[in-house]
Amino acid sequence: MSTGSRYRVFTDEQWARIESSLPTNQGLRGLLFEEPRRVVEGIAYRYRTGIPWRDLPREQFAPWQTVWKWHRRYAADGTWDRMLAQVLVEADAAGMINWAVSVDATITRPHRHAANTTRPDQDTGAGANYKKQPLDKVEPPGHGIGRSRGGLTTKIHQVEGGRGRPPTPVITGGQRNDGAVLDQVLSEIRVPRVGAGRPRARPEAVIADRAYATGVIRTELRRRRIRVVIPEKRDQIATRTRRGRRGGRPPAFDEEAYRGRNVVERYFALTKQWRGLATRYHKLAITYRAAVTLCAILTWLRT
Repeated sequence: MSTGSRYRVFTDEQWARIESSLPTNQGLRGLLFEEPRRVVEGIAYRYRTGIPWRDLPREQFAPWQTVWKWHRRYAADGTWDRMLAQVLVEADAAGMINWAVSVDATITRPHRHAANTTRPDQDTGAGANYKKQPLDKVEPPGHGIGRSRGGLTTKIHQVEGGRGRPPTPVITGGQRNDGAVLDQVLSEIRVPRVGAGRPRARPEAVIADRAYATGVIRTELRRRRIRVVIPEKRDQIATRTRRGRRGGRPPAFDEEAYRGRNVVERYFALTKQWRGLATRYHKLAITYRAAVTLCAILTWLRT
């Protein structure tokens, strides 16, 4: 590979671990290339630097049209998700996944090029399952852009699955309530096992801030036999105290476990070091989500 070290994101060892996850290019006219690594490195370089696709150095990577088309294809056919799943299998077998997961969301601002889309006035939806579905069913309504207090925003909902390294994200409009999307976020946890057995999809505990402190969420997590580590809201405490004995007991809260919640915040800080993720330049939520997934893949590979 001729790409200089300045432009490289993956080491040779990291690339060897994910190369088998890439689909073959047989039968795809106009999208053939000789070195898949040059394309993947170009995708990662573009998001790390935040440059326009047309400004990708052609002498270091493939033509920008090829890089963009393959990223779009990988986003639609679930290639990035399968690649992350493969990395998670290895991590789980090595005991590196912490199944007491931290959940949170972060806001990003779309660039004017991304916000120039038609958006419904109401709920922009909780995203969709992007894996192996036709293109007309993978893009959420409103393209995952909504109007919140900060204007037009996109929200990344994320579960931290061990040492600041996450499973797949969920993209919604910025006005979506964090707790309303929790079920969708937890449904994205799916780690295949080495050998026989169903993929693991149920964490041992969910650690979250007060945005998730509702009775519905607590009841649902307990029903699924998931330990709840969520502090009460101040108004909930005041209401329970005011009712006296009729207010019931306070919900169990593990303060020591809650101290580890900030790992998801640290991961968001790491993700936004990629300038192409700190600001959303894509109109399509599917391609933006794919870039967030690529960042998660690289984070796990650096373990």
